[in-house]
Amino acid sequence: MKKFLTLALAVSVSLAGAQAMRVGLAYDAGGKFDKSFNQSAYEGSQRAAKKLGVQVKDFEPSDPSQVIQGVRSFANEGFDLTIGVGFANNASISQVAKENPDLYFGLVDDISAEKNVASLTFSEQEGSYLVGYLAAMNSSTGVVGFVGGMDIPLIHKFEAGYTAGVKAANPKARVIAQYVGTTPDAWNNPSKAKEIAGSMRAKGADIIFAAAGASGNGVIDYVKQTQCLKAGSLPSGVKFTTDNFKAVKKSAAYTKACAGNTRPMFFIGVDSNQNYLGDFDKNPATMNHGLTSMVKRVDNAVYQLISDVKDDKFKAGSRVFGLKDGGVGYAVDQYNKALITSTQVAKVEGIKGQIISGKIKVPTK
Repeated sequence: MKKFLTLALAVSVSLAGAQAMRVGLAYDAGGKFDKSFNQSAYEGSQRAAKKLGVQVKDFEPSDPSQVIQGVRSFANEGFDLTIGVGFANNASISQVAKENPDLYFGLVDDISAEKNVASLTFSEQEGSYLVGYLAAMNSSTGVVGFVGGMDIPLIHKFEAGYTAGVKAANPKARVIAQYVGTTPDAWNNPSKAKEIAGSMRAKGADIIFAAAGASGNGVIDYVKQTQCLKAGSLPSGVKFTTDNFKAVKKSAAYTKACAGNTRPMFFIGVDSNQNYLGDFDKNPATMNHGLTSMVKRVDNAVYQLISDVKDDKFKAGSRVFGLKDGGVGYAVDQYNKALITSTQVAKVEGIKGQIISGKIKVPTK
C-alpha cells in the first residue's frame, strides 16, 4: 500500500510538473491576427499547445508602452517561458529577463544580451531574393514595387534581398521602394500602404512586395480594387513587354474591369503564406492576384523554442533561421500554381541551392 501511495504521489507530481509548463507571448504592433508576422508566432504557440500539452497565454498591447507590463505579468506569475514577438519588444524582454534570471525568455527578430534569452532571427534577405526573382520573371512592365513597414535595418534586409533577386533575373528591371513610416504605427497603417501602392502603379509597377505587417493589407486591398494596369495609363517610358498570364482563366469581374490591352496586378505576401488573400472571387480555379509569399517561419521557430524548454534543452543566445533549415522560403500552392510555371519553380530551386551553398551571396542592405 505504501509503495502504491508513493507511486501515485510520484505520478501526481509528474503530471503537475507537466501541467506547470506555461508560455506567454507578447505581440508586436499589428495584433495577433495580422495575417502575417504575429499570427505566425501565434500559430506556432498553438501547435505547441496541441502537440506538447503546454499552456499558452498571450498579450496584445494597445500601445507599445504597454508591452513591458504584459511581459512582467508573465514573469510575476512564474511562466516558464515568455516570448516577445518583434524587435520592438527587445527592451521589455531584456529588462524583465534581467530581473528574473531563473526564468526563460525568447525574442523574435532581434538579439538580446541577457543570458536567459534565446534570440530568434531570420535570413529574410534569402527568401526575399527568391520572390524578387519570381517578380522579375513575371512582371509585364519590368517595374516592380517594395512597400516596407517601419524604416529600419530589419526591413532593409527584405528590400535588399528582393532588389538583388529582381536584378539577377532581369538587370534592366526597376524596383520602386517606399516605407510606410518611421514609428511602430507603420506596422498598422493599411491606408498609407494603399496610397503607396497607388503611386507605384502610376509609375508602372505591376507586382508589389509588401513587408509591412498589418499595413500590407492595404496593398492587397489596392490590388483587389484595381486588378490590372491599362496600356493607356502607363507612364512615359514604360510599356508591356510580356503577357505571361494570357491563358490563365479570369474571373467575370476581372474580364469586365480589365478589358482591352491590360495586364494583371499582383502582390507578394510576407511572413505567413498569404496567397489565399489574392483569391478575390473565392474561386482558386480563376487567376489569383497573390503571385507568391515570402514565408518566414516564425511559427517553426516559436514551436522549436517551446519544445526545447519543455525538453530542458533551452539555449540562450542567437539562432538564425534561413533557407538551409527552412526558416524562410516562398509559397506555391493551389492559389498560385497557375501563375508560376514548373520551369520557373525549377529555376528558383536552382537559385535556392546556390544561396544555400554560398555560391550566391545575398546582400542585407
